[in-house]
Order: sequence, then structure tokens, then C-alpha cells
Amino acid sequence: MTVDRRSFLAAAASATASAAISAVGLSADPSTARAAEAGADLAKARAEGSAVFYANITSVEPIIEAFSADTGIPAHYTRVSSSKFVSTVATESQAGKLLADVLQAPLPVLELLRDKGVLAPYRSPAATGYPDWARPDDTIQLFGVEYVSYLFNTKQVAAADAPKRYEDLADPKWKNQIVMANPASHSSTISWLVGLNEKKIFASEADWMNFVKALAANRPMFVASFGPTPAPIESGEKRIGISMPKYIVTKKPAPLDWGPRGGQPLLGTPRAMALAAKAPHPAAGRAFVDYWLSKKAMQLLATDVGEYVLAPGVHPPIDGIDQAKVLPIRDLSDDEIRKWGAEFKKIFAA
Repeated sequence: MTVDRRSFLAAAASATASAAISAVGLSADPSTARAAEAGADLAKARAEGSAVFYANITSVEPIIEAFSADTGIPAHYTRVSSSKFVSTVATESQAGKLLADVLQAPLPVLELLRDKGVLAPYRSPAATGYPDWARPDDTIQLFGVEYVSYLFNTKQVAAADAPKRYEDLADPKWKNQIVMANPASHSSTISWLVGLNEKKIFASEADWMNFVKALAANRPMFVASFGPTPAPIESGEKRIGISMPKYIVTKKPAPLDWGPRGGQPLLGTPRAMALAAKAPHPAAGRAFVDYWLSKKAMQLLATDVGEYVLAPGVHPPIDGIDQAKVLPIRDLSDDEIRKWGAEFKKIFAA
């Protein structure tokens, strides 16, 4: 999925918060959660009857179930792929038939919907303590990073022999032993490769390009997206994959470990959410956003799905991840995706 990032004027500042719903205990007395720009009215949310969640993220049923159990508000989750998210939501909204109260998608997708007037301003008190950069404007809230690095098969690669740095992936000993999403067509992989340069992982752009060419010389196997990358590593067909550490959790007990462990940061695309401007159940939508951003819900997402979340002090149960520095990468424009995809197609002969 590729979308163009567009400039915008910031939304109006959020109103002063009144009594807000608890970030972790939403089953408290509704009198503690009065409606405001920065908090949900739980009594009104219950009266609305349900909350509807459109999302591209998967494996979120534990949070959906916990929200319903803790608040008494039924929640309905609809999976919408990133490639169809803008068209689906924009079409429903223009027809006055948008069913969703809350929208979750990659940051550039929500930015496009914001520019179409589909998103509503809302600042959740549950995001207190999140990084400053997690709030790009008054409509969008970042809650995690779809982090990417590399995985290796622990039965085939001894810890002492495993790559310690990104540069080690270019070692000729890994020729024909790497799997990755196609760098000519997979936008997230294109963005990740470019991000390695822009985040100064390498000493110079020349060093970065030498790494890219050496990685290509190792003749990696290409798959369509990150989703299929763990399987060849699990089976032993390949020893290393440019992939996501979260698969260590979701594929457990597969023999997977991650790198780099030497202090280099992990990079990834920000995960974002927002309240729909014409939400059928606006109070329930605010209650859902508050719950989703709470430490309790983010712990479920980290523990059950392996996601890297921005709630302070919450990490997935992956050895060493709590010590890793995870950075959001810049969203490339359509033109940049096309340019670098064409360049990587030549380099990787993809």
C-alpha cells in the first residue's frame, strides 16, 4: 500500500478536560467519566448501545472482549485492509453511511482521511505519558510502531554466529539464506530501507548504498509482504528474514530470535487511530479510544500480539525488546515509493 503524504493545517486545539474516564479501569461509576473534549461519558456510551471499530490491525479480539466486559458496551470489529481503507471509509462517509465510530490504520491512511474531513478532534486522557510525537494533531493519536528488523532461526544459527548489526546481513555467508518482502513493490520494505539511510544507521549515504547492494548480492528470496516472511525461517528453508519481531510472540514456540542487539535502533511505521467525525456512537467511540490507549489494553496488545506500543512501561514479552530503541520512520510520498521501488528493482534484480 502506498499513499501520498500531504501538508495540512493543524486542527483546532482541544477543549479543557473535565472529569475523565480511568485509563485502566473503565468499569467504574459513570459519574467519574463525564462527557468532554478530552474524556468519554460512559453512561451516554452505554446508552448508545455499541462501539464499531474499523481497523487494519489483526489479532485484537482480546482487547475487544475486554472492553465489552469492563464497560458493558458491546464492541464490533471489522478488518479493512490498508489498500482498501481510504476508499471504503471515504465512500461510506460521503454516502452518509459510515458505520465506524473509531478508525485504526497506518498514519498516512488516517492523514488522507483527515484531509477529507472524516476524522473528529479528540484528545484522550488515556494517552498521558505517551511520547510527544505520538500526537501529530488533534485528530490522530499514535499508539505503536510496526517495528521491523531481522529474525533468525535459533536452531540453525548459533547466537555467536547470528548477525549483530544490520551490516552483518551483507556478509556473503548469508547468500541464499535470507527472505524478505519484495523491495521493488512492498512499500513498507522500501520505506524501511530508505529509513536506514535517513535515520543515519550508516556513517554515510555511500555506506548505506554499499550495504543495499551487498544485501542484494546475497540473493534474498522475495515474498509479497511481511506476513509470509516467518514461514521459511521456521521451516529452515531460510535462516534469516527481514521481518517483524512480533512474530516471536505470534509464532511461538517457533525457533526465532531477533537482532540487532548492539544498540542500533529498530525502525517502523507508526500505527494510528482516530474518532470518526460522524460516528454513529460518538460517546461509545470516545470510550473505546480511551480504553484502547489504556495501559491495560496496550499490555494485552503487547503480550498477546507482540506489538511495540507507546504506553509508558509496556513492552512485548520478547527478550531484550525493552532495551531496544524503536524509532518511527518518515512516510514516503507516492513519487518517492515509485522512485525507490524502481531503484531497488534494478539493484535486487527483483
